[in-house]
Formats: sequence, structure tokens, C-alpha cells
Amino acid sequence: MSLIQVLPVIMAGGSGTRLWPLSRAGFPKQFLVLSGNTSLFQQAAERLGALAAADIALAGPAIIGNEEHRFLVLDQLRETGQETSGVLLEPMGRNTAPALTLAALHALENGADPVLVVTPSDQTVTDGPAFTAALQQAIRQAAEGAIVILGITPDRAETGFGYIRTEADANGLGVAQFVEKPDAATAERYVAEGSYFWNSGMFVLRASVWIKALERFRPDIAAAARTAWVARSVDAKFIRPGKAEFAAVPSESVDYAVMERCPGSGIPLRMLALDAGWNDLGAWDAVWQVADKDADGNAAIGDAIFSDSHNTLVHATSRLVSVVGLSDVVVVETPDAILVSDRARSQEVKKIVAHLDAEKRGEQTLHRKVHRPWGWYDSVDSGERFQVKRIMVKPGATLSLQMHHHRAEHWIVVSGTAEITNGDKVLLLSENQSTYIPLGQTHRLANPGKVPLEIIEVQSGSYLGEDDIVRFEDTYGRS
Repeated sequence: MSLIQVLPVIMAGGSGTRLWPLSRAGFPKQFLVLSGNTSLFQQAAERLGALAAADIALAGPAIIGNEEHRFLVLDQLRETGQETSGVLLEPMGRNTAPALTLAALHALENGADPVLVVTPSDQTVTDGPAFTAALQQAIRQAAEGAIVILGITPDRAETGFGYIRTEADANGLGVAQFVEKPDAATAERYVAEGSYFWNSGMFVLRASVWIKALERFRPDIAAAARTAWVARSVDAKFIRPGKAEFAAVPSESVDYAVMERCPGSGIPLRMLALDAGWNDLGAWDAVWQVADKDADGNAAIGDAIFSDSHNTLVHATSRLVSVVGLSDVVVVETPDAILVSDRARSQEVKKIVAHLDAEKRGEQTLHRKVHRPWGWYDSVDSGERFQVKRIMVKPGATLSLQMHHHRAEHWIVVSGTAEITNGDKVLLLSENQSTYIPLGQTHRLANPGKVPLEIIEVQSGSYLGEDDIVRFEDTYGRS
């Protein structure tokens, strides 16, 4: 029995605008816990980590993401007990075809040619064993040179998914056509005909098969992506393609660049039906569908009370949310924004995000609680010339050596031990002790202990924006 080398590839660069206000550009939906006790990204990694078999040798996953989320990726992957084979950081979004090309070039290093198991990072699966069995079958087909797509048998006339039209042949199901998201009547016809499946966005193929197909159908993308790969830099687990070179790569999806061109081309394109309780959680209606519900069809995540309401989702993160007399509604509460939507129109939430972006507001980008490589901060109060933050620093973590031109800071240790550089002094403070950082003073906060450090920071001054910072030294490569 020959051993099949497999490299899982997790696409983790999306922004998840349709799940606002919980999903933000700085902390998108793949890193949120929306189903179960782990994030969608962690669930994807754990599913792929179960694919090893007697004939399948599994490498650590390659992650494709962006610079802003790089430490989120490493932290969340570490919690699953897995090690990555590399985090490929896109300098800017260029859609999925260039992203997959980077992963394929990474996989082909040193003469290898593994089978790539490519999956988005924002899906749920309720039947793990069925998922594993289907993907292992797909791996064995892909090892023989085929491109294998995972299709989902539709259980409703869904207009939010793309479809795959199949045709049976001696080898199972071939792919005859890819179809865009249909209108309601067309979706009803697809479900009735029985030869159409939802496109899950998961596919399996050898790295060399992808490169050859891309060079055939989109040689411009292949050449530009290869140029960016040659210009890459490597920093520990982070692999960064050349920024200027990657900016020149045409933006295109995997489906448009290659998959839709394969039928009739001679490239073997197969589809396997996946019956594993799949959902892509693309909008709040999908979250309601997979959530536990009461007798009236209501789903509560967080502290919620329903009265005379039906088929309604409440997602509360920081306070009690009560609803009366509502049907088919979504209510999502966060500390700085609340969404109320017709559940059937939850796909349109992205219009709200576009509006916020056009007005250059911050609610589409960051939560009140902002995660950083060293921990997080929560802006609990603010007013004219002051701001109060709650700050958590991970054990062993250190913030940058920095100063501010327009604000002074008071730090009070709530729990843990703080090592504080304050000008030319280094202080070790414990619970209930405090210090004052004058305007213009060079300072640094570190946690030398083995438990999280929490402090309350009170800022005061004429300007309190996050861009009033001069960094002199930084562990995380920020300027």
C-alpha cells in the first residue's frame, strides 16, 4: 500500500460581513464561537486533523490568512494541539485562486507533490465520522490525478449557495456545470431535478494538478503568483509573498479561474456527495438553522427571554435581551452595536457594513473588546479628554516599548503581576498597586508571571486615538 501525502489547506482570510455585528473585519466570523465550544476555524482544523489513515500521511495544516489575523491563527490553532506547516499571509485580498496558488507552491517545495484538502474556515459539520470517510475517499481519488469537489445534497431551495450540476458515469458523479446563486424559482427546480448539489467550497487535488490547470486556463494568475512567491520572506511560521508582486496578481475565485472551465476539457473533475450535517453559517438565518431551539422555534445564545415569539434568534453577548411578539426575526447584541433583522433577509446585513464603511465608522472593523497578540483591551468608558480601558496581558507577553504625544496614563493592577518600564525605572507591581505614565514618557507593560495580568488603564489628554503611539521596540513586528 503506497502512502498518500496530504496537506490540509484552510482558507482563513474572509471578513464575514453578513454576520455583523458579531463578526468584524478585525475579528471575523471564522474565529468566533458560533456553534459548539470552539471557533469555526478550530473546528475546521480539528476535522482535517482526523483524516489520517493507514494509507494517508497527514501534515500540519497550511493556513491562508492576512497579516492582521496572524496571531489569532496561531493562538487558536495552538489550542487545538496542532502545529501548522506554515501561515501564508496575503498582503491584500486577491480572492481564492491566488490564495490556493500560494498554498500549492508552498506544498511543491523540496520536490513534494501532496494531495491538498482545501476547505473554508467558516463551516460547521455535525457528523464528524461521515465527513472523515467522504474526505478520505476524495483523497484517494485525487491521488490518482482527479479534482474532487464535495457537494451537499440540498434539503431546501436555497438561494444563497452556488450549485453543481452532476452527471452519472462509470466512475460515479462527474461535474457537468457550475451554476451561480439562483433565484427562488430556479432553486426549486434544481431541488426537484435531483442532479444539483450545493457547492460546499471544499475540494481535493494534488498541488501539481492545480498549478497545471491554472497555467492552462489562467496563465496570467499562475505567472504573477509565482513571481510573488519567489519574492517571499519567511519569519518563523509566517510566510509573506512579495507585497508589490502580489498586488499585481489578478483577483479571481477558484471556481471562475479553473473549476468552471474543467467540464469538457479532459481534466477529470469528480463530485462526492457529503452528507455530514454541513452548513456554511453564511448569514444569521444559517446560525438559527443549526442552533438548539425551544418548542416555538426560538434559539437563544446568551441571556435571552422570549414571550409570544416564534422562530426567532437572539444572540446576546453582554446583557439580557428580551423579545415580545416577534416572529422570524434576528436580534444580535454586542456592547457597541445591535442588529435587528428579518431572518429571511439576513443576507442583506452586508449592506449595513457597506454603509458603515462608507461613513468611515469603526463598528465594522473592531469590537469594543480588541484582541492583540499580547492579549486584549476593552474600552469600557470614554468621554471628553478621558478613556478607561480594561487590559489583559497573557503570561510571558510584553507590549511594545512606546510613548504618546497627547495623553498620560494611570495604570492600576487588578490581578497578576505587572513589570512596568516607566522612563528609566522598572517597577514590579502586584494587585491594588498603581503607577502614573506622564505624557511623552517612554513606557512598557509586561507580564512576567504564569497567570494572566489584568489592569485598569485611565487615559487623559487632548487626543486619545490609537494612532497616537510611537513604538521603539516591538516583539510582534509592528511599527
